[in-house]
Amino acid sequence: MDYETVSPGVFGASLRGIGLNILVRDVEATAAALVAVFGMGAHRLSEDFAIMTYGDQLFQLHSDTTYVQNPLLSVLPENPPRGGGIEIRLYDSDPDAAAERAESAGLTILHPPHDKPHGLREAYILDRDGYAWVPSRPLDDTDKS
Repeated sequence: MDYETVSPGVFGASLRGIGLNILVRDVEATAAALVAVFGMGAHRLSEDFAIMTYGDQLFQLHSDTTYVQNPLLSVLPENPPRGGGIEIRLYDSDPDAAAERAESAGLTILHPPHDKPHGLREAYILDRDGYAWVPSRPLDDTDKS
């Protein structure tokens, strides 16, 4: 599917499984940071909307203005963080490389890369809206020594 030219109706009808729509104050800035830090793809990018790709997964960024008729908008906090309580885990991202790029992209390193007992190396990176992005990769034999 060509995300740059697909019609909204065809795109919407194609969605399956679990979907994420992330409400952000600045779609273009959030998309730019996700591209810079995690190597994601940004499609149909505008001030109101973006289709984001991460490997073969996709999700959407929406500005508040696109949710004017949606009841969710009325429960969003006026002050950050919006994303408290959710972790967006990126299992195919190098946490060390992501952390190196995060600050220059305007993101905050909440917890630097570290090895976890559940077999992953991960970092916690907050975006401007308070969403926690967790790049991680499996530990290999050299990490366990």
